[in-house]
Amino acid sequence: MPRSLYYLLFCTLLLNSVNAVTAVPETAVDFTRAEANEQFPGGASSSDKRGKRAFLQPAANLSFENKLDFKIGQSIFAKLWVFSPSSTAASDGLGPLHNARSCMGCHIRGGRGHVPEGNWPIDNAISMLMRLSIEPQNSQQRALLASGKIPFIAEPSYGAQLQDFAMQGMPAEGRINISYRELPQTLADGTVVSLRQPSYSITELNFGPLHPATKISVRIANPMLGLGLLEAISEHDILSLVDVEDANEDGISGRPNRVWQQRSQSIVLGRFGWKAGNPSISQQNSAAFATDMGLSTLLFKDAYRGDCTVVQQQCLDAPDGRSAHLAGLEVAPQMSQMLDLFVRNIAVPRRRNVADAQVLAGKRLFYDSACSACHQPNFITSEDAGAEQAGQLIWPYTDLLLHDMGEGLADHRPEFQASGSEWRTAPLWGIGATAAVSGKTEFLHDGRARTLLEAILWHGGEAAASRDKVVNMSRSQRAALLAFLESL
Repeated sequence: MPRSLYYLLFCTLLLNSVNAVTAVPETAVDFTRAEANEQFPGGASSSDKRGKRAFLQPAANLSFENKLDFKIGQSIFAKLWVFSPSSTAASDGLGPLHNARSCMGCHIRGGRGHVPEGNWPIDNAISMLMRLSIEPQNSQQRALLASGKIPFIAEPSYGAQLQDFAMQGMPAEGRINISYRELPQTLADGTVVSLRQPSYSITELNFGPLHPATKISVRIANPMLGLGLLEAISEHDILSLVDVEDANEDGISGRPNRVWQQRSQSIVLGRFGWKAGNPSISQQNSAAFATDMGLSTLLFKDAYRGDCTVVQQQCLDAPDGRSAHLAGLEVAPQMSQMLDLFVRNIAVPRRRNVADAQVLAGKRLFYDSACSACHQPNFITSEDAGAEQAGQLIWPYTDLLLHDMGEGLADHRPEFQASGSEWRTAPLWGIGATAAVSGKTEFLHDGRARTLLEAILWHGGEAAASRDKVVNMSRSQRAALLAFLESL
């Protein structure tokens, strides 16, 4: 069938489905067959591309005019930035302290970051970041935190993030070192699964000791697919899933993170990042330019100094890449717009084997184990969203809310209203393509889980009961559950 006719047929089927359901569809009850349009997790924007570049494809319903802008945005995503001064005035301004030279450097082929395979210099932590903060030390800092305008108090000498790269002639801030302890866990059927528990340290600190009360949190980069669709879910629909007081007594009490929106100068709903610390794609992208690469944008005009602190005078005195023809910035507003368009329209790959008997059995177990209580299967996106995202039946498997995941995953580091043991429910769409895109599988915020089963077994807190149900499954039941997850 020609692609245009296929797309027209799909839109007709989808429209009929949208008219039949509410914005937060009812929980599935029939597991003998796939639900209508379940094979299209991104609605009409879903891509049929597989393989290494599956997370870099344009939305299938992207207009012809926007496809060129998508390609331009993709080139900015892959652009290697350089230090100032440089003859390439549209690409300079990097750092001078930084974590990466490009967006692609962290989000490898649009997918997850990776855990270093050995301590530096064997392998750097280019797609793994270490966030730094301290508890407020005085009434002024306490008032600033209470205002909701900042997510945390940055470590005074090293800033909000450890920078492990620097321009020539300047020392980097330090190096992340990781060691693992293997923790064997025996499941009910006698299967032994080894979980690796990470331990982190920082060596080669070049700007003095860390504050004695420093809190650290290691993060690998999130995959980029479907972000525009997550942004298009109405706030009303997300908040309808909030159950702070656990009124239904299921042990699950998701709550929203409220964060500072730079553009509107107000406190709004957080959606993006491991703790839902950013409210929009635009701010998420601009924040990454600022903290990961030290580049100034329209939202963060002072970021040409990067994350330099008052004790890093050489960093503060380094030349920057601001240019009059770039509106006095390093990342021109047009560049930010093209990057935002690219990120907003990265397609979600079509699902595989949705009608397979084992996959359907695994789906039933996913629901019966209450995994779907946090990993909300589907939504209808807002009609007020952009043309490609509006009115789509999507299957992201997230509620975008914060949940207490227990001591095992806690970083003990708050971010806006998220506590040290709370994390945003990670979307599951595309998770089965992780190995093809990234060449390996490393899950959870710090990549400690080498398999999906390991990731499940690390769940605690509100997810402990669901984890225990997986622990007590038979071998064939676990295989079915994992087959379902791999099909996403």
